[in-house]
Amino acid sequence: MANLYYIQVTRKCNQECRFCSNPPNERVLSLKEGEKLIRYYKKKGCDGLIFTGGEPTLSPHLPEFLRSALIKKVPARIITNGQNLADINYLRSLKEAGLYHVHISLYSHQPKVQAFLTRNKDSLKNIIQALKNIGKTGGIAVNINTVINHYNAGHLLENVRWLTEDFPFINHFVWNNLDPSTTRAQKNKDTIPKLHELELSLHEAMVYLSGHKKTFRVERLPLCYLPEYEDVSTEARKIVKKEDRSTFFLDDRGFLNEKDWDHKWGYSKADCCACCSIRSVCPGLYRKDRYYSSQELYPVFIPKEGIIEKILKNP
Repeated sequence: MANLYYIQVTRKCNQECRFCSNPPNERVLSLKEGEKLIRYYKKKGCDGLIFTGGEPTLSPHLPEFLRSALIKKVPARIITNGQNLADINYLRSLKEAGLYHVHISLYSHQPKVQAFLTRNKDSLKNIIQALKNIGKTGGIAVNINTVINHYNAGHLLENVRWLTEDFPFINHFVWNNLDPSTTRAQKNKDTIPKLHELELSLHEAMVYLSGHKKTFRVERLPLCYLPEYEDVSTEARKIVKKEDRSTFFLDDRGFLNEKDWDHKWGYSKADCCACCSIRSVCPGLYRKDRYYSSQELYPVFIPKEGIIEKILKNP
């Protein structure tokens, strides 16, 4: 099992993504607080830490946090929009502090779409420069995190094809179906996709990445929308492996520990799921019939044992 724990180091950001799940509140984790959290998660036996935000590169303490985790032999990575990594000297300073892995949030290979979703006209240009810098620097693994939304749901294949061809050192991709319950998404409901909008493009993208020996995960989607790839569901993997996920939020939530993934955390099943053969390893539909329609669900009739076996064999 791999228990990765998240720490928000700041809630400041240099973009205004239309579906941001953790909008700015100007809070910044102090060096003392951060050190205490790193010690806490080390004692808890975590397999790794993920520093996030907001935009973690806006924290003045990020290098110290990375260095502290390195000293304590806790692998640490960051989730970033990549804007500040366009500065190669800053990137090198983070690597020297112990950064070995970055998740870069990228929504579209189309400059206009990326700019529209982030409200930053230079977003894609800076990400491209950041990826070039990482390629020059070496020694840093790269994941691409993509929030699936109405505006990119139809070109997920084109996104990964471009990234794979231009930046072959990227080996892992994560798709997060949009969380429609956040404040930003509520203000921009046009960004919420229908499940049928993403189904074909996502499947094509997974087939493409499989053919190129890349790995990937999908979050916040029911398993009936992952045919042949049910084992890449983050929630299904946690249900089978009985993993948890702990996040320290810089807001009223504080510590949030997510366990018992089935039937909790906003997921629920529809009537048609009652006869589905894989329902026990499927989290269900997120925000069912509030934002995502249960009418788009359908039962699946395949052995769940095959899914479980693939999950247990694949680290």
